[in-house]
Amino acid sequence: MDYLATERSRLRRAVPGQILPGCKSILMLGIPYSPAQKNKNAPGGMQGRVASYAAGEDYHLVLPPRLESLIAFIEAQMGHPVPSRAYTDTGPLLERDLAQRAGLGWIGKNTCLIYPGKGSYFLLAEILLALDLEPDAPFTRDRCGSCTRCIDACPTNAILSDRTLDARRCISYLTIENKGNIPEELRPLMQDWVFGCDLCQAACPWNRFSGPAGDSSFQPQGDLPFPDLVQMLTLTPGSFNRQFKRSPLQRSRRKGLLRNVTVALGNLGNERALPALEHAGNDPEPLIHEHARWAMEKIRSKIGEPK
Repeated sequence: MDYLATERSRLRRAVPGQILPGCKSILMLGIPYSPAQKNKNAPGGMQGRVASYAAGEDYHLVLPPRLESLIAFIEAQMGHPVPSRAYTDTGPLLERDLAQRAGLGWIGKNTCLIYPGKGSYFLLAEILLALDLEPDAPFTRDRCGSCTRCIDACPTNAILSDRTLDARRCISYLTIENKGNIPEELRPLMQDWVFGCDLCQAACPWNRFSGPAGDSSFQPQGDLPFPDLVQMLTLTPGSFNRQFKRSPLQRSRRKGLLRNVTVALGNLGNERALPALEHAGNDPEPLIHEHARWAMEKIRSKIGEPK
């Protein structure tokens, strides 16, 4: 993610006019999604976990047409075209900072934006406008207090006490943005997560206010957010693309997702996963077979078989 630190990205964050000449306002938007319900699968199964936001359609596909519709509405109200630029996690902007400045909440100790009465289960988007709008008051209160539940809940110790996040240890980063090997010392800490992680949000007391029904586009599809890991290991490049055509899981690509699946199976330690892992150990993708072999060694050590 070094692109965020380039001189061009830093300048565009500091001066929105570098993104949209004549920018006068930024309209911030929050779109809720549903937190995953408790896994009802039988104990001892081989199900993994996917972050709640990723259980439905990809917000990168869902939100841009809505943003364009909102721009069209604004232009209709003004009676003339309005220069604009819309983003949803697709540009170098500091969305959470802008959202706090727009009054949508405060940035919690887990670095998530928390909206009073709604929690943190929502996506952010923004529209830059060459239009003067009356600004909302920023949210200035820190309502985390002395609570450290999110910090305590993170198994990899990625959440630091100074309200920063060590992305190199974050399960979301490791399973999505990281395109290479997962450090061996972190693999056992990743539990059964195969795409993203909700642990710090689930631990946050403010999320008791999260509504049970978020935006319908992000409702769970198929067996998500608790996928069958052994079934996932059977995915070919073609079946992966078909199954996750409009899903955020496409972002990790097949080799990244199956890498994550093998690690999760190794952590679950169920010997019934060994045949599927042995098959994955012969996958032509080095990233998959290296992690599959690690998982097999972990399971065999647990059950007392020779490695």
